[in-house]
This record gives sequence, C-alpha cells and structure tokens, in this order.
Amino acid sequence: MAQILVTGGAGFIGSHVADGLLARGHEVVILDDLSGGFRENLPAGADFVAGSITDHELVNRLFTKHAFEYVYHLAAYAAEGLSHFIKRYNYTNNLIGSVNLINAAVNAGTVRCFVFASSIAVYGSGQTPMREDMTPEPEDPYGIAKYAVELDLREARALFGLEHLIFRLHNVYGERQNIGDPYRNVIGIFMNQILQGRPMTLFGDGAQTRAFTYIGDVAPALAAAIEKPAAFNRVYNVGSDEPQSVRALADRVAAAMGIPPRVESLAERREAVHAFADHAAFRAAFGADRPMTPLAEGLAKMAAWVRRHGARQGRPFAAIEVARNLPPAWVPGCGGIGVSECGGVGVSE
Repeated sequence: MAQILVTGGAGFIGSHVADGLLARGHEVVILDDLSGGFRENLPAGADFVAGSITDHELVNRLFTKHAFEYVYHLAAYAAEGLSHFIKRYNYTNNLIGSVNLINAAVNAGTVRCFVFASSIAVYGSGQTPMREDMTPEPEDPYGIAKYAVELDLREARALFGLEHLIFRLHNVYGERQNIGDPYRNVIGIFMNQILQGRPMTLFGDGAQTRAFTYIGDVAPALAAAIEKPAAFNRVYNVGSDEPQSVRALADRVAAAMGIPPRVESLAERREAVHAFADHAAFRAAFGADRPMTPLAEGLAKMAAWVRRHGARQGRPFAAIEVARNLPPAWVPGCGGIGVSECGGVGVSE
C-alpha cells in the first residue's frame, strides 16, 4: 500500500482513477478546488482537501504532512478551444499549478513516480494518427501548457531523478462527466442539450473526426500503471482506436438517449479537423489484451447515468481575457451557452 496524491479527484477522470487506486489497496488523498468537480464524485475511503494546485503553500503543506510515494496529477481546466481566450487562466492553472506540484515532489524526496495526464492537444493538427515519436506542435494555449509540463518533467528527471509517467488522453467520456460544461466534452454537451429539449449543435458540418474512449477503459489502466516501473519515464497515448465523425456521433448519442437525431450546424471555428492517435506503445507497455468498450455500449451506460442525474445548466466562463474572435456561442450574455442563436459546440481534446 502506498500513499498517493490525486489532484482533480472530485472531477470526472480523477474520481474514477481514485476509485481504481483505492480498489488496489492504496491510501489516497484528493486535492480539488471543486471548480469543475463535485463532492458527490469523491470516492469513499479517500481523504479530501479542498484547495487549488495554484496555492503553492497549500501544496507544500500537503507534501510535508504526507509521505507521498506517487502523485497522480489529473487537475486541469481542459477547455482546449477556449484556452485561446483565457491565456492567463490557462497557464496559471495548467502550467504554474503543475510546476507547484513538481517542485513539491522534488523537495519531498519520497515520490517514486509522478503520473501526469497530458493530452493529444500537444500534437497540433496534421499529424494523424498521432504517435509518440512525432514532434509536438501544439496550436492552442492548452496544448502548449501540457507540453511544457511534459518538458519540465523530463528536466526534473534528468536533474533530480524524479521519475514520471505521461499519458496523452483524448475524448474520454462516461459517468460523472460534467455535462453542464459548455466548452468541452462533446458527448456530455449533446446529452445535456437533449435533456433540455434543444437540438445538438456543432461547429461546421460535423466532419471532424475523433476517437471516443469510455472511462471504464482508461481509469483502471492508469491506476495500475505505477505497478510497472519498467514503463516509467515515457509518454503514452491512451484512448480508442476507432475514429468517428462528430456528425455520426450525434446520431449515435441520439440513439443512446432514445430520440430521433436533431442537429443544427453553425459557423466553423478554428480546430483540428482530424485528431486521433496510435496506441501501440501503450499496449506494448501495459498489455495488448486490454478490453475496449464499443461506443454504443459506452454511450448507453453514460446515457443511463445522465437520465438519472438530469440536465445541468451551462454557465459562460466569467473572465474572458481576449474577446477578439471569440465564437458567438461563447460570448457571455448571448442568451445561453450552446443555444442555436448563439452558436455551436465543438469537440473536446
């Protein structure tokens, strides 16, 4: 049994990973500011600390109080498209907050591995299928921040011996996802719009392709990853191998929710058209026989959870820093994020 810090453990992916770690007998401390997560997601058996990774004094106190052997850094504000317009917020939370954790882990001297949830946003566009040996060319502040943390972890290992695992996740969906977030997680947005009786809105014609990955295929694998030290100090893409157009996805979400599809296409926004990854390295390191949930099955599970929990009201981001070229759907006060007169929704990372 090890003492493990999980940041973002009240959120979607973080809470499922914390579940997996507890199931494997570990002692888990969760740090989360509840800006995107919910207390109802917190797993029984974990110690919860309410606070932000941007509070370096709080972070240092936690590492002084606990002899953490592993850190799972899953906290982030992952609105990739919006990150162009909230640069300061993005870098403060996704880069400086990460540096606070890395500093504390180095100073503690007890951390055996720092596990970091990165993103395929680091690749940029035009590199599909994305492979770990490709040179990252991030095209948005979110991807830039993620790649900067990857580079800092590489440096921390070279100079201080801090070992790491970096997982580039993409388009994970499932139970506990915040369907009220209007800027990310297209499946959650679609289901929330359906619950509210609105059409599913998307940017452009929906020809964008992504591979969507059920949380039950991701979280257990991440929780078990620290048991393979031979895999440390590498980067791994994690996700589904089957790309899907967003337009076809809308049809499948509607089927899972038991309604005929009703889609409204609106003005395009700047985003990668095709973004999906190769996962050969992950299978080689962590097992080639890992099961993957078919999309229809995963959507059915999420739809059942969504119906039980009901719709969430989306709220516009309160502190847009750059309003120039902001998509109409994201303009505060436009009449409701995601409604047809304001714009559409895009795909998540």
